[in-house]
Amino acid sequence: MNIQFEAPDKVNGLMTITLETADYQPEVEKTLKDYRKRASIPGFRPGQAPMGMIKRQYGAAIKVDVVNKLLGEKLTAYIHDNKIQMLGEPLASEQQEPLDFEGDGPLTFKFDIAVAPEFEAKLSGKDKVDYYTITVDDKLIDQQVEMYQSRGGRYEKVEQYDAEQRDMLKGDLRELDADGNVKEGGIEVADAVLMPQYMKVDDQKKLFDACKLGDVITWNPRKAYPESDVEVSSLLKIEKDQVAEHTGDFTYQVTEISRFVKAEVNQELFDQVFGAGNVKDEKEFRQKISDQIAQQFKSDSDYKFLLDVRKHMEKKVGKLEFPEAILKRVMLQNNKDKGADFVEKNFEGSIKELEWHLIKEQLVAGNGIKIEDGDVKAVAKEAARAQFAQYGMSNVPEEYLDNYADEMLKKRENVDGIVDRAVDVKLTAALKEVVKLNEKTISLEDFQKLLQEK
Repeated sequence: MNIQFEAPDKVNGLMTITLETADYQPEVEKTLKDYRKRASIPGFRPGQAPMGMIKRQYGAAIKVDVVNKLLGEKLTAYIHDNKIQMLGEPLASEQQEPLDFEGDGPLTFKFDIAVAPEFEAKLSGKDKVDYYTITVDDKLIDQQVEMYQSRGGRYEKVEQYDAEQRDMLKGDLRELDADGNVKEGGIEVADAVLMPQYMKVDDQKKLFDACKLGDVITWNPRKAYPESDVEVSSLLKIEKDQVAEHTGDFTYQVTEISRFVKAEVNQELFDQVFGAGNVKDEKEFRQKISDQIAQQFKSDSDYKFLLDVRKHMEKKVGKLEFPEAILKRVMLQNNKDKGADFVEKNFEGSIKELEWHLIKEQLVAGNGIKIEDGDVKAVAKEAARAQFAQYGMSNVPEEYLDNYADEMLKKRENVDGIVDRAVDVKLTAALKEVVKLNEKTISLEDFQKLLQEK
């Protein structure tokens, strides 16, 4: 066996592997003998078919399998032993000559190898990177308090409708004929729910102003929602294609008026949000909320920091040379259904991501970042905690977070993303101790503008 590797420009590699007959033939013969023992061929007892017949029928296919397995092993071992940093998988070279698997001679294989560019990515205290601390002001705390009030609110029955309060009506719908009488065999819907403030046409909306329990309003659903067959069909309990048959007036007799009332800022709300007895008064409540927001903002600040590290490193490392022709072939092979136009359109962005991936790999290795099961579990728990927080559940017991995180990690499609996040968390923490932080305080609004900048 002979293996040669050439990379004259250091990024475009050509690997040539020549397998002599002696490298593969013993395994081919052994496999043929094993196959002969198991083969069931008409006219012969099991294991008694002539070897010549077995070779004629199955020799070439078995040879291909043996050679491919041997080739894969030797290729992988050579790349590992010689520390070749390969991008993607080896590709059959465009210089490959036809192979004769029917004969007994040597077989020569050529592979194009995309080799990662050589560079050094290091950070030290001489490197200065911005770190933004987002200010938690009273306005943000007020918004969060109001959100908790809304989530803890309830509907109360009232006597008169008020559009400003976003009241909800319940009543009985009856279809009218052309003379304004209840239509015989027409649509009737009991306990139909309406929120007139969401009607699209003002003159229909105003018909409900200041209505009271028992009032009967004559109105037109089709005119109220002129462009939404879905809303009309849902209200009238009919199919969408039947809406055109019911464009006349209806009466609506109000049987119930409900008004949403936000929860009061009191002990009941404190207990609901942070658990019984954990908050004693409004001052503690607002401080807890401030701490909660600050913790959320820390994750945002860390995210922006890593983006700025990337920008800093890309500038420091400079433009890297990549084997573009080979990588385009790799990208095309991985996106056969999308074609060459997709590759051309997305190649530059793909190279930018590859460049950062290689830089980050060096930073991870250089800072001794290792990801343990506990790191992955911690990130999954934080993701679970954030998900519960979206629904106003900020005092979820640890056992529930543990169980939720375990369920997330059972799904293969979640694991890679969570592991990547765990790497980012540990790398960010390490780099904040390495570089000189240019610390800045910033409002949430200005911080969001920064994130929107390209």
